[in-house]
Order: sequence, then structure tokens, then C-alpha cells
Amino acid sequence: MGAAGGCSNADWMALLCPRLWDVPLHHLSIPGSHDTMTYCLSRKSPISQAQSRLLHLLGRVAPCITRPMVLKWSVTQALDVTQQLDEGVRYLDLRIAHMMGGSERNLHFVHMIYTTALVEDTLTEISEWLESHPREVIILACRNFEGMTDELHEYLVGCIKNIFGDMLCPRGDIPTLRQLWARGQQVIVSYEDEASVGRHRELWPGIPYWWGNKVKSQALLHYLETMKSCGRPGGLFVAGINLTENVEYVLAHPSGSLEKMTLPNLPSLRAWVREQRPGPGSHCTNIIAGDFVGTDTFVNDVIGLNSKLLWS
Repeated sequence: MGAAGGCSNADWMALLCPRLWDVPLHHLSIPGSHDTMTYCLSRKSPISQAQSRLLHLLGRVAPCITRPMVLKWSVTQALDVTQQLDEGVRYLDLRIAHMMGGSERNLHFVHMIYTTALVEDTLTEISEWLESHPREVIILACRNFEGMTDELHEYLVGCIKNIFGDMLCPRGDIPTLRQLWARGQQVIVSYEDEASVGRHRELWPGIPYWWGNKVKSQALLHYLETMKSCGRPGGLFVAGINLTENVEYVLAHPSGSLEKMTLPNLPSLRAWVREQRPGPGSHCTNIIAGDFVGTDTFVNDVIGLNSKLLWS
């Protein structure tokens, strides 16, 4: 059971049935957090360069209104990264950016606005957690890369290598838990920059993420079922059960927030999760990522799907 059920999932991989130790990671059911780092978005942050000119204009003309509104619709997580790992999350969605006008080597995370947390500090926090949980394996999905030059990519990859060292699993065949434990490896880094992946064997290509871009849960679940009917990707992949606001919805709900939009939909999303099945089949799921992990039984439900592998 997770924190919502009263105790921790901090070592759930270590406690899996030994029959699952030889199942490759892309055939297991793994909980993830969508936009992992948005719990520490900065109220003083400029609006991300990737956002529309209109939003930038509003940010300059009426910052007292615009920034709080953007913040309400940007926050997708309440737990910090260590709390998420303790909860049992093993896929972290890291949107990395270099803030225009920021110091040369300080990289932040971003979702419409930038985080107070720096990337290097966060990676160090993750590595320290892993040292205390030597049989847990995490997938770090490094994405977005707004404002990143080739030099900054090399700097970031250097940080990843220095911080995680021998914990890194170099790309190749997707490993099992038993194989990773035997090699002392705990981290798979997917990196959505092909040139960097080509230069560094410690990096894996970007992991496909099924993003429905839907406001309503039924529309999102229809999208996910359509994706499943087309057949799962061959390797690691993510089914995102995160809802996404649009301009019309935000204007119609002036006192709303992403959290207020998400929480009433969690029961229907949770019901869909419980119906899923990991494994090699074409309609099987793998990583399932959501918003506001820890507010219900989502993580437990995703981990619990692994028991279905024991029935076959």
C-alpha cells in the first residue's frame, strides 16, 4: 500500500514476487508522475519562452493577474521528488530548460514557468535516495530542453554521469530487475535529443508518451483505448492519465486550477487503471503516469497490476 493507504511503497521493487525479477522492465507495470517537478514552480519566474506571444504580453501588462493564473494551471504535483519516490513513483518526467537571462550553467525545470529547484541539485537528491534504496530502479525522462545549446547538453550529460556514475544502465536490451541488481544499476535515462544520445551510451532514446490532450476523463480514456488498439510500442512507453486544460476551459473556470479540474476525475481514471494489464501483449500497458500522485490509490493500483503477470 502507498501513502494513501497508510504505509510506504519506498521499496516495492525489492519486495516484488521473485517470479517477476526476470521480467524485462517494459513488461512490468510502473507508476510515473507527469511533469514531476511542478511542485516547486516559482511565483517570481518569468513565463517560459515556449509560451505564446499573447501570454507574454499579458505577463508584462498585468503580471499580478497573469502569473498567479499561470501558476494555478501549471502545478501538476503536490509531493516533492523524494516524497514521490517514497510513494512508489519510478518514472520521473523531467522538463529541463535554460532560463533566458539566467546564469550560464543553472538549469531549471519548466512547465509554462520555471522552477525554483535547479536540475543538478534535484539529480543529486534522487541519487542520495537511490543509495538508501539499492534495489529500486528509476527511469528519468529528460525532455523539453527549452533554450538548450549543444554545450549545455554536454554539461547536463556530464552532470548525469558524475552524479549517478555506476548506477547508470547503458542502453541496450531492456533489462530485468535481476540483471540490474547484479550489475548494481538503478537508473535508466531517456533523453529526447538524438545528437546527445548518439554521443553517449549512457543515454536511451526518448520514451513514447501517450498524451491525450483532453479536458474530460471520458475523452482521455477513449484516446488511450484507441492507442492500445493500435498496439503498444516495442520498448518502454508511458500511458498518461493526465488531463489537459485549454483556453476555453480556463476562461470558463476563472477560479479553477489544474488540481480542481483533476481531482473529481480521479475515480474514473483510477477505474481504468485497475482494468489494465502489463506484459508483452499488444494491448498491454507499461508505465502509467498521472498528476497529483499520492492523493489517492493511483500508485498502489499501478503496482498492483503486476500481480496479473502471476496469473498467466
